[in-house]
Amino acid sequence: MILHAALFTWRPEVGPEEVEAVTAALEEMASGLPMLRGYRCGVNLRLRPSPADYAVVALVADEEALAAYLDSPAHAAVYDAHLARMIESRQAVQLAVPDGVAL
Repeated sequence: MILHAALFTWRPEVGPEEVEAVTAALEEMASGLPMLRGYRCGVNLRLRPSPADYAVVALVADEEALAAYLDSPAHAAVYDAHLARMIESRQAVQLAVPDGVAL
């Protein structure tokens, strides 16, 4: 399995209402994508120092499923409607996760 994590730093003008809207849109999007084995998104709790304001974590079976998720029309729609205007910077990583490992 592959764990995909994306960290976002918002532009200064992004407000809490926009963050709530993108969270709702991402959660709705994820509920309709069968290739996702797990999905979480939300505001950084800032329990440790980090420039990231927000994170998205997706668990998929393999590289093909990751591409299907990231290239899906639903993902593109959320990006176009919300993320494109909100993101100041983005980082992403993919980690191998052995089958049967609970996260």
